[in-house]
Amino acid sequence: MVFRWFSSLYCRLFPQTDSMTVFERLRDHLARYNQEHLVQFWDDLTDDERRELQEDIREFNLEEVQDIFRRAIAGLQDASEKLDDRLQPLPEEMCMSVKRTDPTLLREYENEGLRQVALGHVGVLLMAGGQGTRLGFPHPKGMYDVGLPSRKTLFQIQAERIRKLERLAHDATGQQGHISWYIMTSEHTMEPTRRFFEKHDFFGLREEDIVMFEQGSLPCFDFEGRILLDERHRLAKAPDGNGGIYRALCERGILDDMQNRGVLYLHAHSVDNILIRVADPIFVGYCVQQRAECAAKVVEKSQPSEPVGVVCVVDGKYQVVEYSEITSKSAEMRKPDGRLTFSAGNICNHFFTTAFLQRVAAEHEKELKLHVAQKKIPWVDGEGVKRTPEKPNGIKVEKFVFDVFQFAEKFAVVEVERNEEFSALKNADGAKKDCPSTARQDIFRLHRRYIENAGGSVDGDACEVSPLLSYCGEGLTQVVHGKTFRSPVHLQSTTETLNGHL
Repeated sequence: MVFRWFSSLYCRLFPQTDSMTVFERLRDHLARYNQEHLVQFWDDLTDDERRELQEDIREFNLEEVQDIFRRAIAGLQDASEKLDDRLQPLPEEMCMSVKRTDPTLLREYENEGLRQVALGHVGVLLMAGGQGTRLGFPHPKGMYDVGLPSRKTLFQIQAERIRKLERLAHDATGQQGHISWYIMTSEHTMEPTRRFFEKHDFFGLREEDIVMFEQGSLPCFDFEGRILLDERHRLAKAPDGNGGIYRALCERGILDDMQNRGVLYLHAHSVDNILIRVADPIFVGYCVQQRAECAAKVVEKSQPSEPVGVVCVVDGKYQVVEYSEITSKSAEMRKPDGRLTFSAGNICNHFFTTAFLQRVAAEHEKELKLHVAQKKIPWVDGEGVKRTPEKPNGIKVEKFVFDVFQFAEKFAVVEVERNEEFSALKNADGAKKDCPSTARQDIFRLHRRYIENAGGSVDGDACEVSPLLSYCGEGLTQVVHGKTFRSPVHLQSTTETLNGHL
């Protein structure tokens, strides 16, 4: 876990050779940081519960935790500041639009990306620490099935896109390279995710190419900086956000693993985008040719008020600015061609060089901005009773993956079509947005177009093309030309069984 102490440090803090009891040593240590309330129920705990509490406390460097709270509160006070006067749009020359780029040039980028895959230089960083709570799904979100004809989960869809891309790279170069898949889980999703992959035989990928690791956590605070208790013997904690990936990469030995495998380039994305083009060779190839060390895929904002962060320049540095941080006047500004001035909508889809990740971990991780949310956090009160607050009673602190853009010496942006590459899965169907129904509709619409572009037609709505048959619409002409398919359509490769599983 993040902030874990080395055992030697713990021994210095809590020496076993003096006459003080374990409780006294622990209490005195906590008192230095105004956290002695964490052991207020010590006498009522069982031996096992006392050990659990000590482990929870030992997980965090309280001096660093104290500093995090101070920085978080300072950031909370600045959160309402509008950035309009410090804001500039991205320079045109650093933005590549897939839609407006010559197809011949796109093929050059794609060939470069496929070459890097074939050489084994490409890895994928999947941020999969979230549970499907908002979906009403009590499991890791990657295990969710949105109801496609194949009944494939997000994990399976993404795994099969990796398999297909490896095959395309081999066909293009004659070399057999493998994509290293790094999957960041959380404390609560690690074991269910591992068991899910084992149960499904790693979806046809080599087990040695899949590396799972846990992100860290941070304590939940009340507004005075005291860590809340979730149980009498357990601290209230929350994952440290997708920006916790940088510390986790270092502390979990993942950066060393990348170096040992010869991985030079990483495609990083969240698990909940069902249209994600995993390790997209056009994106990778463009970034390699541009010598970018960090890049972002973006979609054009649908309207000025769309609640999405935008990639732009603040005080001369690249940054994602949340929609709440600029006024409607700036959000509505337009270029001479009518497009929004601040149009680059962030979709958590990034490119990094391994060298850049190493530099961030070594030099900049502690400089990352802390994002604060005031929350209703269940807690144990002074009487030992678990309470559920009716209004916010504390804060949760997290880091965001995009806050490293400012450290890039060479940054790039690639604008892609929303209906081809972005459909988020965040809410239950009742929300009618970013939910299973919209994810299905977006897949059906895109895959229907794949078939129609290849000379086929579809009678009905439900239409799915297996990633093992086509990565993004290529190679379908021989399969569909001149044919009409009746819904529900599920086109599969010859390597699949009728139910869509391996």
